[in-house]
Amino acid sequence: MAVYTDISEDELSAFLGDYDAGRLTSYKGIAEGVENSNFLLHTTEGSFILTLYEKRVDPADLPFFLGLMQHLAKNGLSCPLPLIRRDGGMLGQLAGRPAAMVTFLEGMWPRKPTVVHCRETGKAIAAMHLAGEGFEITRRNALSVAGWRPLWDKSEARVHEIDATLRDEIPSELAFLEANWPKGLPAGVIHADAFPDNVFFLGETFSGLIDFYFACNDFLAYDVAICLNAWCFEKDGSFNLTKGMALLEGYQEVRPLSEAEAAALPILARGSALRFFLTRLYDWLETPPGALVVKKDPLEYLRKLRFHAHVKSAADYGL
Repeated sequence: MAVYTDISEDELSAFLGDYDAGRLTSYKGIAEGVENSNFLLHTTEGSFILTLYEKRVDPADLPFFLGLMQHLAKNGLSCPLPLIRRDGGMLGQLAGRPAAMVTFLEGMWPRKPTVVHCRETGKAIAAMHLAGEGFEITRRNALSVAGWRPLWDKSEARVHEIDATLRDEIPSELAFLEANWPKGLPAGVIHADAFPDNVFFLGETFSGLIDFYFACNDFLAYDVAICLNAWCFEKDGSFNLTKGMALLEGYQEVRPLSEAEAAALPILARGSALRFFLTRLYDWLETPPGALVVKKDPLEYLRKLRFHAHVKSAADYGL
């Protein structure tokens, strides 16, 4: 979440007039994240999250994102629900951007994830994979292996601002992953961005998943690999085997991984690390000055990428 586009109280009050959501009492921008502009609204009827979809989001994808939240909630997953407008739709316009409101989800994301948080996250992601079955709209993962080289091409000329040696290392990684990316694994709807700030808890009890704006169709085990990267490394860059074991045990308690999925985890985790390095690199270099957004360090994911390059099997993750 982030704020790229500011809105006035008058604009927001007029926008709210298209909903049965009460009168505006207060609102504030949410600075975390990198993709859209988000605001926490308080009205006479409750609390809501407002999202303005920025230029990187294809408006054609919005029915997928909003419909997916409806589908997952209907199938038992705790997640925000899009509000229905008086005209029957879920999408409006605000400050020249497509915009939607969703229900406010109680809970907080864990600033210091514990082993219990990791286990519950594994369960939650597996539950989402099962709840997503039967969702009829599909969305290609534009940030999978075929999309990494074009993303690198956008940043290569300025990568020396981060580390000049990457001009050799990253093309080598791209070539390896393009040649060895798995095929034929079980696929379905994945979250693709289940970082700690998108998983809410009340204490150590899971309360819901948020921010489905990277969700897409891809290998289910790729979502697990993303979670291993997001949840199981410590601040010093070391992989926490106990957390990895807990996350994988939690996932398999709900949806067991196949032998092929388990065998593919090292390369999926390596690819996931490269994907987040590349998107963080692009955002680091291209985010405009003055944007109310927290830029994320791409080198964190470079270190994870190098770790995965030496992993021999899923046993190294605790499976």
